[in-house]
Amino acid sequence: MSTRVDGPKSLIIESRDELVGYLESGCKPPSDWRIGTEHEKFGFNVTDNSPVPYEGPRGIGALLEAHHNCFGWDAVRENGKIIALSCSDCPIGGSISLEPGGQFELSGAPLKTIHETEAELRQHLSQVGSVAHQLGIGFLGLGFSPKWTLDEIPVMPKDRYRIMMQYMPKRGSHGLDMMFRTATVQVNMDFSDEADMVRKLRVGLALQPVATALFASSPFTEGKLNGFQSYRAQMWQDTDPDRTGGLPFAFDDGMGFERYVDYALDVPMYFVYRDGRYIDVSGASFRDFLAGKLEAMPGLRPTIDDWADHLTTLFPEVRLKKFLEMRGADAGPFGLLLGLPALWAGLLYDKTSLDGAASLIASWTQEERDEMRLAVPRTGLATPFRGRTVRDLAREVLALAEGGLLRRAQRNDKGQDETHMLRPLMEIVESGRTEADRLIAAYEGPWKGNIDRLFESEAL
Repeated sequence: MSTRVDGPKSLIIESRDELVGYLESGCKPPSDWRIGTEHEKFGFNVTDNSPVPYEGPRGIGALLEAHHNCFGWDAVRENGKIIALSCSDCPIGGSISLEPGGQFELSGAPLKTIHETEAELRQHLSQVGSVAHQLGIGFLGLGFSPKWTLDEIPVMPKDRYRIMMQYMPKRGSHGLDMMFRTATVQVNMDFSDEADMVRKLRVGLALQPVATALFASSPFTEGKLNGFQSYRAQMWQDTDPDRTGGLPFAFDDGMGFERYVDYALDVPMYFVYRDGRYIDVSGASFRDFLAGKLEAMPGLRPTIDDWADHLTTLFPEVRLKKFLEMRGADAGPFGLLLGLPALWAGLLYDKTSLDGAASLIASWTQEERDEMRLAVPRTGLATPFRGRTVRDLAREVLALAEGGLLRRAQRNDKGQDETHMLRPLMEIVESGRTEADRLIAAYEGPWKGNIDRLFESEAL
């Protein structure tokens, strides 16, 4: 989740049209399209596989400080505590931030090719790994915390999270699990105009369950098998119905930037950031804020920065900001982290592939889309769909993505195009064996039901 910092104040919003214009300002010609990859991971103490607290000489705060000192990334502080790092002048790098339970997130820079994404990811894991090793910290790439209870997980010192913690239980049973015990990989994609945005949004929403099945890696809860392929995705189904799900209205005639703005205006807010602090306005709508009718702050009117903040607190399967965020995948090992941008770049950044994907989903009903989304967390690739399975559908989707990457023809210095990034996903489809299946087999086999073996064998 993004981190707000103080800076020049943006102008007061005068009308709804400015909110629409904010989204519309993300339109770019294809030559300027970029790929931004974000991934989270769980830190753990290598001595006993316990979660890493923020405080202390071997805590998350110390890790951020060590990274800042060793590699010169700019420190972002809140109430005097370091909570994020940025590398604004790096060609690759982006920023590092903390999720509520200390999940360590790289928000990658917008890059032209997945080869650059690979270099960025290798740099990040090398830099973070070098300082983490000195502190006795390791990292796991999974969709859900495999061992720790909710009470065992530390809370990061970010005021916005404390506001969310108080509000989440009012709107679902698993909001706190989502905040503290899940980790994801997502990719941010550009669009050329409103029609292109709508087309990509619809393809992304319809095919997000396929990504969930392909990247499923969360079969454990508190040291035991939980019966799911992606327990992370299951948690999202009972987090907050006001701000999650598959956005049925996106498939209606007339969908566009204005329709998304109307949706966002009525999603309850969490906070307003003023004078270096987060003010709890949870439950109020941005529509009321626009009219100066916030009960907690009467007469206050929003700025564009407030609107940008609010958009980050919406959690649909595909989120619209000045770009589209594909949000359906569990975090995982290195190869799968690269597979997600390869999948979506191949589908969305090539006209032939996008045409094929749009044709594939064109006749699906909202009921079918919902049924697949709700079933996939448990049954994964084996989920039935229209007389076939999601595995069959995934094979077709990957073929479209591979064709798109071939036509992109972006080559690295070894002459490789981007298609090899899809290989781990193709192996999953051909074998029918997901990362979750592999972990389950290890747990039931050589690990003999000992979840601590996972930390030994699966650390990034």
